[in-house]
Amino acid sequence: QLQLVESGGGLVQPGGRLRLSCAVSGFTPDYYVIGWIRQAPGKEREGVSCINSNDGLTYYASSVQGRFTISRDNAKNTVYLEMNSLSPDDTGLYYCAVGGRAVAAPGFEAAMDTWGKGTLVTVSS
Repeated sequence: QLQLVESGGGLVQPGGRLRLSCAVSGFTPDYYVIGWIRQAPGKEREGVSCINSNDGLTYYASSVQGRFTISRDNAKNTVYLEMNSLSPDDTGLYYCAVGGRAVAAPGFEAAMDTWGKGTLVTVSS
C-alpha cells in the first residue's frame, strides 16, 4: 500500500519558480528510484528528474538541467522538485512515481511501479 501524494502545483509566470512536494506513505521497498514525470497535451511523456533511495544519485532531463533540483527529506518521507526559471514549455501535469526496478538514468519513467495522481503546473502570463 505504497502511496504518493503530490502537491505544490499552480499558476506561475514565466521566469518564476515553484516547489513541488511528494509525500510518501505506506510500505517502501528497500531500494527504489523516486522521481517526477510530466505530461502535457500534445507532448510525449517526459521523465523530468529522479533520485536513488540508497545513494542519492540523481538524474535530470536535459530540458531541465540547471533549472530544476530534486531533493529529499528522509525525516518527512518527502521528495521535492525545485523548479526555477520556468517556461511555458514546463506546463503540464507532474506525477511523482516510484520504481523498485528502476535506475536513475534516461528512460526511468518506463520502470515506475507506483504513481501519484499528479499536480498541475501552469506557466503562463
